[in-house]
Amino acid sequence: MRKLLAIIVCKLAAFAGRIVKKGSSKPGQLALKICPDIIARIKLPSCVVAVTGSNGKTSTVEMIVQILERAHKRVCWNKEGSNQIEGIATMLIRDASLSGRVRSDVIVMESDEQYARHTFQYMKPTHFAVLNLYRDQMTRNGHPEFVFQRIHEAVKPDMELILNADDPLISLLAVGTERVKWFGIEPEAGLAEQSSVYDDGCYCPQCGAKLAFSYRLRPGFGDYTCQKCGHYRHRCDYAVTAADIERGTLTVNGEVSMHTNLRVLYNLYNMLAAYAVAAELGVEPKVIAETISDYTFRNGRVRSWAQNNRKIVLLTSKHENSASYDQSIDLAVRSGGDVLVIVDAVSRKYFTGETSWLWDIDFDRLKNDSIQTVYLAGKYVYDIANRLDYTEIPRSRIRILPELDDIRSVFDGKEDLYVITCFSDKEKFLSRLPADAAERRENL
Repeated sequence: MRKLLAIIVCKLAAFAGRIVKKGSSKPGQLALKICPDIIARIKLPSCVVAVTGSNGKTSTVEMIVQILERAHKRVCWNKEGSNQIEGIATMLIRDASLSGRVRSDVIVMESDEQYARHTFQYMKPTHFAVLNLYRDQMTRNGHPEFVFQRIHEAVKPDMELILNADDPLISLLAVGTERVKWFGIEPEAGLAEQSSVYDDGCYCPQCGAKLAFSYRLRPGFGDYTCQKCGHYRHRCDYAVTAADIERGTLTVNGEVSMHTNLRVLYNLYNMLAAYAVAAELGVEPKVIAETISDYTFRNGRVRSWAQNNRKIVLLTSKHENSASYDQSIDLAVRSGGDVLVIVDAVSRKYFTGETSWLWDIDFDRLKNDSIQTVYLAGKYVYDIANRLDYTEIPRSRIRILPELDDIRSVFDGKEDLYVITCFSDKEKFLSRLPADAAERRENL
């Protein structure tokens, strides 16, 4: 009786939430209060995929879903991005019948790094993909090794793990299990190493000795070997063997070619992870490649439009995540123009004014001659300005905008403008656009 009541209440709350366009986790929260083990009582399909990591979960899940849908599979997934246990409950019950049976052929879910261990107590994925571990939301997650322990607690013996071979820390998840598929980028792909302020991954996560790298893509990412304990990068089942970030192309296993509009390094990993998951589910390589090449971002993290004969690109970076900001900076530097950095809120969920994570962002890259002016705005504008004082960016290129409304003055410029901000501050920027530009903006 409690199961049926929980399902009905959740479905009604989810229906109301869709009308007001909010509340992706509240329905599940209500269901869990009525029936705390409701997730365990739901009848799942034979294939359940979970994706986690510091960066790229949402994009990777979206790609997997589009591939499976093109392969004529019905997919249940948390498209709103609610990736903790309440959001997972909402996702499952919304797709289920009143008897509690999920109607879809496959479940694909984005899972929060820390909360997967709670969700997996009630439902066990058949496939678990782990993308990467970076410094992320330090006030909540602390150090990547702490998050690794939380993910490790979520791993069950009979799951198939799909792991990033280039990440020394993630590779430890494979210890004690043989059901592992590896993905990574090979040295023959010809990609240059990207800089970073910190180098957490230079030491072996197993014994603490310094790792030897034959090549690196980011500090701590690449082909590594520990001379002390023997920890090493595994041979990849799915590998990028050729890539051109400028052109947005990559080739998998020397055979299958794809392209992307988001030309940043970690998106190549996201595409490869989606490829690996779909291939493990039996989708033909041709279907996978066509779908990924056609993929456009539904989550609105990248937007572009024209204004007064200049291009404006909005790059929404993840809160308190230096790797995400580094990728946005990389895209701006390679394209060239003006850059506007807005930090008006630090976190969407946690009240904090802690800004130490700004020092992990590689702002020094903005000293590149392709960048004309760096504008700073938001409540924490002077925290950013202080951070930039410790870079080699000429002060003549830096402009401080003390009030958010001062953003409007930036639209009079002539150079292309790259706006780097976070989810909470995205609408603060968009609300200050000239009316004609607001009408023309569209997803890349």
